[in-house]
Amino acid sequence: MAPSRLSKPGWKILGALVVLGLVGVGLPRLVGSMEFFRVRKLEVRGLRYLPAERVARALPVATGRSIFAALDSLEAAGDTITGLDAFRVSRRLPGTLVVTVRESEPIALVMRGGLLQMVSAGGVVLPFNPTIAAPDLPVVASADTLVTGLLARVRDADATFFARVVAGARSGDDVVLTVDGKRYWFRPNAPARVIRAVTAVTQDLEKKARPWAELDARFAGQVVVRWGGA
Repeated sequence: MAPSRLSKPGWKILGALVVLGLVGVGLPRLVGSMEFFRVRKLEVRGLRYLPAERVARALPVATGRSIFAALDSLEAAGDTITGLDAFRVSRRLPGTLVVTVRESEPIALVMRGGLLQMVSAGGVVLPFNPTIAAPDLPVVASADTLVTGLLARVRDADATFFARVVAGARSGDDVVLTVDGKRYWFRPNAPARVIRAVTAVTQDLEKKARPWAELDARFAGQVVVRWGGA
């Protein structure tokens, strides 16, 4: 038996699929080559500390780049910029690349080369200019993750208390914070409940106007008060 031939409707469907395939392959190339869809602007959103120029310089946006070109190389370059926790690139037609970032949050200031620099909770020295953002942050002796990590937990547990912290430093395996000339001793992994217990004791002592020098929260289930004339 002879093979059946495609009916006219079948040929029309097949032809339409071929045309759509050609359009799908050729149209993006055609549109991408048009001057109207060249990248003319780079917009950076979400910056507070880093200058937009620094982000723009780090991205390999070639002259004459099509807005439809793949974004992988740009996002890979963005991942190498110190001080950013998140980086995403999107398009806005006809010719704008939109870069949306989330900066690392500074937790302290550290002295390096005679200059104060911001440092993150992870102990990373950030390329932010503190004289521009002027953050009111504690000063730490070094970019020590034990100290910066504790400061981050203090900030999350009690932002009011954190705002009063002037300095932080490691003492052996422990961390000492300085607040209003008084010393607070913590284990570096002190949980929120311990931090809140310390602030509660502080408030009680301040209400009673009793002079004290140190609060020590390194012991399970208690906060030790060391008295003094401070």
